Amino acid sequence: MLSTQRVYILLALCVLFWSGNFIVGRYVNESIEAIELSFFRWLFTLVFLLPALFFIDIKRIKRVIKENFKILIVLSFLGITLFNTIVYFALNTTTATNALLINSITPIIILILSYFILKAKITKLQTSGIILSTVGVVFLVLKGDFTNLLSIVIQEGDLLILISSLTWATYSVLLKFRPKELTHLELFVTLVFLGFILLLPIYLLQGYGIQREIALVEDQWYVLIYVSLFPSVLSFYFWNTGVEVIGASKAGQFAHLMPIFGSILAFIFLGEKLHTYHIAGAVMIAIGIYLSLFLKTNRITPVNE
Repeated sequence: MLSTQRVYILLALCVLFWSGNFIVGRYVNESIEAIELSFFRWLFTLVFLLPALFFIDIKRIKRVIKENFKILIVLSFLGITLFNTIVYFALNTTTATNALLINSITPIIILILSYFILKAKITKLQTSGIILSTVGVVFLVLKGDFTNLLSIVIQEGDLLILISSLTWATYSVLLKFRPKELTHLELFVTLVFLGFILLLPIYLLQGYGIQREIALVEDQWYVLIYVSLFPSVLSFYFWNTGVEVIGASKAGQFAHLMPIFGSILAFIFLGEKLHTYHIAGAVMIAIGIYLSLFLKTNRITPVNE
Protein backbone atom coordinates (compact mmCIF):
# COMPACT_ATOMS: atom_id res chain seq x y z
CA MET A 1 0.00 0.00 0.00
CA LEU A 2 1.35 3.43 -0.97
CA SER A 3 1.90 6.05 1.72
CA THR A 4 -0.64 8.86 1.96
CA GLN A 5 1.98 11.45 0.98
CA ARG A 6 2.81 9.59 -2.23
CA VAL A 7 -0.87 9.28 -3.04
CA TYR A 8 -1.23 13.08 -2.72
CA ILE A 9 1.57 13.51 -5.28
CA LEU A 10 -0.10 11.03 -7.65
CA LEU A 11 -3.43 12.84 -7.35
CA ALA A 12 -1.77 16.21 -8.01
CA LEU A 13 -0.15 14.82 -11.16
CA CYS A 14 -3.47 13.27 -12.13
CA VAL A 15 -5.19 16.65 -11.97
CA LEU A 16 -2.30 18.34 -13.80
CA PHE A 17 -2.71 15.95 -16.73
CA TRP A 18 -6.48 16.43 -16.68
CA SER A 19 -5.98 20.20 -16.85
CA GLY A 20 -3.89 19.67 -19.95
CA ASN A 21 -6.69 17.55 -21.38
CA PHE A 22 -9.12 20.48 -21.05
CA ILE A 23 -6.68 22.80 -22.81
CA VAL A 24 -6.07 20.31 -25.62
CA GLY A 25 -9.79 19.62 -25.97
CA ARG A 26 -10.51 23.32 -26.33
CA TYR A 27 -7.59 23.83 -28.71
CA VAL A 28 -8.59 21.11 -31.21
CA ASN A 29 -12.38 21.45 -30.99
CA GLU A 30 -12.58 22.82 -34.54
CA SER A 31 -10.39 20.13 -36.12
CA ILE A 32 -11.47 17.00 -34.21
CA GLU A 33 -15.07 16.22 -33.32
CA ALA A 34 -15.83 15.20 -29.74
CA ILE A 35 -16.73 11.61 -30.61
CA GLU A 36 -13.59 11.23 -32.70
CA LEU A 37 -11.32 12.60 -29.99
CA SER A 38 -12.89 10.32 -27.40
CA PHE A 39 -12.74 7.27 -29.68
CA PHE A 40 -9.10 7.67 -30.70
CA ARG A 41 -8.13 8.59 -27.17
CA TRP A 42 -9.28 5.22 -25.85
CA LEU A 43 -8.11 3.32 -28.93
CA PHE A 44 -4.59 4.65 -28.40
CA THR A 45 -4.94 3.93 -24.68
CA LEU A 46 -5.69 0.30 -25.43
CA VAL A 47 -2.55 0.17 -27.58
CA PHE A 48 -0.48 1.61 -24.73
CA LEU A 49 -1.96 -1.00 -22.40
CA LEU A 50 -1.05 -3.98 -24.60
CA PRO A 51 2.19 -4.69 -22.65
CA ALA A 52 0.09 -4.95 -19.49
CA LEU A 53 -1.48 -8.13 -20.84
CA PHE A 54 1.77 -9.94 -19.99
CA PHE A 55 1.40 -9.01 -16.30
CA ILE A 56 -2.25 -9.82 -15.67
CA ASP A 57 -4.25 -13.02 -15.44
CA ILE A 58 -6.71 -12.71 -18.32
CA LYS A 59 -8.61 -15.89 -17.42
CA ARG A 60 -9.18 -14.65 -13.88
CA ILE A 61 -10.28 -11.24 -15.19
CA LYS A 62 -12.84 -12.92 -17.45
CA ARG A 63 -14.23 -14.77 -14.45
CA VAL A 64 -14.39 -11.58 -12.38
CA ILE A 65 -16.16 -9.76 -15.22
CA LYS A 66 -18.83 -12.47 -15.37
CA GLU A 67 -19.32 -12.37 -11.61
CA ASN A 68 -19.36 -8.55 -11.39
CA PHE A 69 -20.68 -7.63 -14.82
CA LYS A 70 -23.21 -4.99 -13.74
CA ILE A 71 -20.90 -2.82 -11.61
CA LEU A 72 -18.04 -3.08 -14.12
CA ILE A 73 -20.31 -2.02 -16.97
CA VAL A 74 -21.59 0.93 -14.93
CA LEU A 75 -18.05 2.02 -13.96
CA SER A 76 -16.70 1.68 -17.51
CA PHE A 77 -19.67 3.53 -19.00
CA LEU A 78 -19.42 6.41 -16.52
CA GLY A 79 -15.63 6.75 -16.32
CA ILE A 80 -14.56 5.82 -19.86
CA THR A 81 -17.42 6.04 -22.37
CA LEU A 82 -19.38 8.96 -20.99
CA PHE A 83 -17.30 11.40 -18.93
CA ASN A 84 -14.69 12.70 -21.36
CA THR A 85 -17.00 12.46 -24.35
CA ILE A 86 -19.35 14.88 -22.60
CA VAL A 87 -16.44 17.16 -21.68
CA TYR A 88 -15.26 17.34 -25.30
CA PHE A 89 -18.78 18.19 -26.47
CA ALA A 90 -19.06 20.84 -23.75
CA LEU A 91 -15.80 22.55 -24.75
CA ASN A 92 -17.37 23.30 -28.15
CA THR A 93 -20.07 25.54 -26.68
CA THR A 94 -18.88 26.98 -23.39
CA THR A 95 -16.15 29.32 -22.21
CA ALA A 96 -13.18 28.21 -20.15
CA THR A 97 -14.39 30.35 -17.23
CA ASN A 98 -17.81 28.76 -17.15
CA ALA A 99 -16.35 25.26 -17.52
CA LEU A 100 -13.91 25.71 -14.63
CA LEU A 101 -16.52 27.29 -12.40
CA ILE A 102 -19.03 24.49 -12.92
CA ASN A 103 -16.38 21.75 -12.78
CA SER A 104 -15.28 23.05 -9.37
CA ILE A 105 -18.44 21.65 -7.80
CA THR A 106 -17.29 18.08 -8.49
CA PRO A 107 -15.80 17.63 -4.99
CA ILE A 108 -19.03 18.86 -3.46
CA ILE A 109 -21.02 16.33 -5.51
CA ILE A 110 -18.61 13.59 -4.43
CA LEU A 111 -19.01 14.67 -0.82
CA ILE A 112 -22.80 14.58 -1.04
CA LEU A 113 -22.91 11.23 -2.83
CA SER A 114 -20.38 9.76 -0.37
CA TYR A 115 -22.54 10.88 2.53
CA PHE A 116 -25.75 9.37 1.14
CA ILE A 117 -24.36 6.28 -0.61
CA LEU A 118 -21.33 5.36 1.51
CA LYS A 119 -22.45 6.93 4.80
CA ALA A 120 -19.09 8.72 5.00
CA LYS A 121 -18.57 10.81 8.14
CA ILE A 122 -17.60 14.43 7.51
CA THR A 123 -16.20 16.83 10.08
CA LYS A 124 -16.97 20.53 10.30
CA LEU A 125 -13.32 21.31 9.65
CA GLN A 126 -13.33 19.40 6.39
CA THR A 127 -16.53 21.14 5.35
CA SER A 128 -14.86 24.51 6.06
CA GLY A 129 -11.89 23.50 3.92
CA ILE A 130 -14.12 22.47 1.05
CA ILE A 131 -16.04 25.73 1.20
CA LEU A 132 -12.85 27.80 1.28
CA SER A 133 -11.36 25.88 -1.66
CA THR A 134 -14.57 26.34 -3.63
CA VAL A 135 -14.57 30.07 -2.91
CA GLY A 136 -10.95 30.19 -4.08
CA VAL A 137 -11.88 28.49 -7.35
CA VAL A 138 -14.82 30.84 -7.90
CA PHE A 139 -12.60 33.84 -7.09
CA LEU A 140 -10.00 32.63 -9.59
CA VAL A 141 -12.29 31.88 -12.52
CA LEU A 142 -14.21 35.14 -11.97
CA LYS A 143 -10.90 37.02 -12.14
CA GLY A 144 -11.23 38.37 -8.61
CA ASP A 145 -14.52 40.13 -9.27
CA PHE A 146 -17.65 38.36 -8.06
CA THR A 147 -19.80 40.82 -10.00
CA ASN A 148 -18.73 38.86 -13.10
CA LEU A 149 -21.31 36.31 -12.00
CA LEU A 150 -23.92 38.70 -13.38
CA SER A 151 -22.43 38.48 -16.87
CA ILE A 152 -22.20 34.69 -17.10
CA VAL A 153 -24.56 33.32 -19.74
CA ILE A 154 -25.79 29.74 -19.31
CA GLN A 155 -25.06 27.81 -22.49
CA GLU A 156 -25.55 24.22 -23.61
CA GLY A 157 -21.91 23.51 -22.80
CA ASP A 158 -22.43 24.71 -19.22
CA LEU A 159 -25.14 22.11 -18.69
CA LEU A 160 -22.92 19.44 -20.26
CA ILE A 161 -20.07 20.29 -17.88
CA LEU A 162 -22.52 19.96 -14.99
CA ILE A 163 -23.57 16.53 -16.29
CA SER A 164 -19.93 15.50 -16.71
CA SER A 165 -19.19 16.56 -13.12
CA LEU A 166 -22.08 14.46 -11.85
CA THR A 167 -20.88 11.57 -14.02
CA TRP A 168 -17.34 11.65 -12.63
CA ALA A 169 -18.51 12.10 -9.05
CA THR A 170 -20.80 9.07 -9.38
CA TYR A 171 -17.97 7.01 -10.89
CA SER A 172 -15.62 7.97 -8.06
CA VAL A 173 -18.07 7.04 -5.33
CA LEU A 174 -19.13 3.78 -6.99
CA LEU A 175 -15.49 2.65 -7.12
CA LYS A 176 -16.19 1.53 -3.55
CA PHE A 177 -18.11 -1.41 -5.05
CA ARG A 178 -15.45 -2.47 -7.55
CA PRO A 179 -14.35 -6.13 -7.50
CA LYS A 180 -11.66 -6.36 -4.83
CA GLU A 181 -10.09 -9.32 -6.65
CA LEU A 182 -8.73 -7.00 -9.34
CA THR A 183 -5.50 -5.07 -8.89
CA HIS A 184 -5.31 -1.40 -9.92
CA LEU A 185 -3.83 -2.37 -13.28
CA GLU A 186 -6.36 -5.14 -13.89
CA LEU A 187 -9.25 -2.86 -13.00
CA PHE A 188 -8.04 -0.12 -15.31
CA VAL A 189 -7.47 -2.48 -18.25
CA THR A 190 -10.93 -3.96 -17.70
CA LEU A 191 -12.67 -0.58 -17.53
CA VAL A 192 -10.90 0.78 -20.62
CA PHE A 193 -11.71 -2.35 -22.62
CA LEU A 194 -15.39 -2.39 -21.63
CA GLY A 195 -15.73 1.38 -21.98
CA PHE A 196 -14.21 1.31 -25.47
CA ILE A 197 -16.58 -1.50 -26.53
CA LEU A 198 -19.52 0.65 -25.36
CA LEU A 199 -18.14 3.68 -27.22
CA LEU A 200 -17.47 1.82 -30.48
CA PRO A 201 -21.08 1.64 -31.79
CA ILE A 202 -21.60 5.33 -30.96
CA TYR A 203 -18.52 6.18 -33.04
CA LEU A 204 -19.52 3.92 -35.95
CA LEU A 205 -22.97 5.50 -36.12
CA GLN A 206 -21.35 8.84 -37.01
CA GLY A 207 -20.39 7.46 -40.43
CA TYR A 208 -16.85 8.87 -40.60
CA GLY A 209 -14.94 7.98 -43.75
CA ILE A 210 -11.75 5.91 -43.52
CA GLN A 211 -9.66 8.45 -45.46
CA ARG A 212 -10.83 11.23 -43.15
CA GLU A 213 -9.86 9.28 -40.04
CA ILE A 214 -6.46 8.30 -41.42
CA ALA A 215 -5.73 11.94 -42.23
CA LEU A 216 -6.91 12.98 -38.77
CA VAL A 217 -4.53 10.55 -37.05
CA GLU A 218 -1.63 11.65 -39.28
CA ASP A 219 -2.28 15.34 -38.56
CA GLN A 220 -3.12 15.10 -34.85
CA TRP A 221 -1.04 12.11 -33.69
CA TYR A 222 0.74 14.15 -31.00
CA VAL A 223 -2.60 15.26 -29.55
CA LEU A 224 -3.89 11.69 -29.50
CA ILE A 225 -0.73 10.42 -27.82
CA TYR A 226 -1.02 13.06 -25.10
CA VAL A 227 -4.71 12.51 -24.30
CA SER A 228 -4.31 8.73 -24.32
CA LEU A 229 -1.10 8.48 -22.29
CA PHE A 230 -1.20 11.26 -19.69
CA PRO A 231 -4.84 12.06 -18.77
CA SER A 232 -5.88 8.48 -19.58
CA VAL A 233 -3.34 5.77 -18.69
CA LEU A 234 -1.53 7.69 -15.97
CA SER A 235 -4.33 9.85 -14.55
CA PHE A 236 -6.94 7.10 -14.31
CA TYR A 237 -4.46 4.80 -12.60
CA PHE A 238 -3.42 7.58 -10.20
CA TRP A 239 -7.06 8.47 -9.50
CA ASN A 240 -8.18 4.91 -8.79
CA THR A 241 -5.18 4.46 -6.50
CA GLY A 242 -6.00 7.68 -4.65
CA VAL A 243 -9.67 6.83 -4.20
CA GLU A 244 -8.79 3.45 -2.73
CA VAL A 245 -6.18 4.78 -0.30
CA ILE A 246 -7.74 8.02 0.97
CA GLY A 247 -11.36 7.78 -0.21
CA ALA A 248 -13.46 9.49 -2.87
CA SER A 249 -14.29 12.57 -0.78
CA LYS A 250 -10.67 13.44 0.01
CA ALA A 251 -9.43 12.60 -3.49
CA GLY A 252 -12.14 14.82 -4.94
CA GLN A 253 -10.67 17.91 -3.27
CA PHE A 254 -7.72 17.76 -5.66
CA ALA A 255 -10.07 18.83 -8.46
CA HIS A 256 -9.75 22.33 -6.98
CA LEU A 257 -6.19 22.41 -8.34
CA MET A 258 -7.42 22.38 -11.95
CA PRO A 259 -7.89 26.16 -12.29
CA ILE A 260 -4.39 26.72 -10.89
CA PHE A 261 -2.77 24.20 -13.20
CA GLY A 262 -4.89 25.50 -16.07
CA SER A 263 -3.64 29.04 -15.53
CA ILE A 264 -0.02 27.89 -15.41
CA LEU A 265 -0.37 25.78 -18.56
CA ALA A 266 -2.12 28.65 -20.35
CA PHE A 267 0.76 30.94 -19.34
CA ILE A 268 3.37 28.50 -20.65
CA PHE A 269 1.72 27.27 -23.84
CA LEU A 270 -0.77 29.99 -24.77
CA GLY A 271 1.11 33.07 -23.57
CA GLU A 272 -1.64 34.20 -21.19
CA LYS A 273 -0.62 36.43 -18.28
CA LEU A 274 -0.77 35.52 -14.60
CA HIS A 275 -2.62 38.11 -12.49
CA THR A 276 -2.99 38.92 -8.81
CA TYR A 277 -6.32 37.14 -8.61
CA HIS A 278 -4.60 33.92 -9.71
CA ILE A 279 -2.32 34.12 -6.66
CA ALA A 280 -5.16 35.07 -4.30
CA GLY A 281 -7.33 32.24 -5.54
CA ALA A 282 -4.43 29.80 -5.32
CA VAL A 283 -3.82 30.76 -1.68
CA MET A 284 -7.46 30.16 -0.73
CA ILE A 285 -7.48 26.83 -2.56
CA ALA A 286 -4.24 25.74 -0.88
CA ILE A 287 -5.53 26.64 2.61
CA GLY A 288 -8.80 24.86 1.93
CA ILE A 289 -7.02 21.70 0.80
CA TYR A 290 -4.81 21.87 3.88
CA LEU A 291 -7.84 22.06 6.16
CA SER A 292 -9.66 19.21 4.45
CA LEU A 293 -6.70 16.90 3.88
CA PHE A 294 -3.62 17.60 5.94
CA LEU A 295 -4.75 19.00 9.28
CA LYS A 296 -4.53 16.09 11.70
CA THR A 297 -7.66 16.98 13.65
CA ASN A 298 -9.74 16.46 10.53
CA ARG A 299 -11.09 13.08 9.53
CA ILE A 300 -13.41 11.61 6.97
CA THR A 301 -14.05 7.92 6.74
CA PRO A 302 -12.29 6.54 3.62
CA VAL A 303 -14.31 4.46 1.21
CA ASN A 304 -12.23 1.38 1.90
CA GLU A 305 -12.91 1.33 5.62
